[in-house]
Amino acid sequence: MRDERSDLSEKGVGMQQLASITSGTVLDDDSVFRALADPIRRHLLDRLHSRNGQTLNELCANVDVSRQAVSKHLAVLESALLVISFRRGREKRHYLNPGPIADLVAGWIGKYQHQRAMAVAELRRALEAEPG
Repeated sequence: MRDERSDLSEKGVGMQQLASITSGTVLDDDSVFRALADPIRRHLLDRLHSRNGQTLNELCANVDVSRQAVSKHLAVLESALLVISFRRGREKRHYLNPGPIADLVAGWIGKYQHQRAMAVAELRRALEAEPG
């Protein structure tokens, strides 16, 4: 599997350019959850994950909604910074930005993973302490 950074750099998108777009932007978890709540938007993210840097026409292929609907879904994903778009001449390329998802996992979702891990550790200690 290809590294997203190398794919972005092949398309002429530098990590400094990506960082300048996302820096200073404070996202609330709700906007990311809202963007991820729709199955079509998750499908678009999956498509970008499999092949980053697609145009709107490429993303519309094999989707059962109109081009206008895909465009609106991309706008929601862009507002949550899950997708970053760059214009190259007449083309507009869309790139997956996994940062907001990683922030959710590290923050809000992570606290539940920690509790579950602690519960499993306590259960293991209790089972090991039982005689016989």
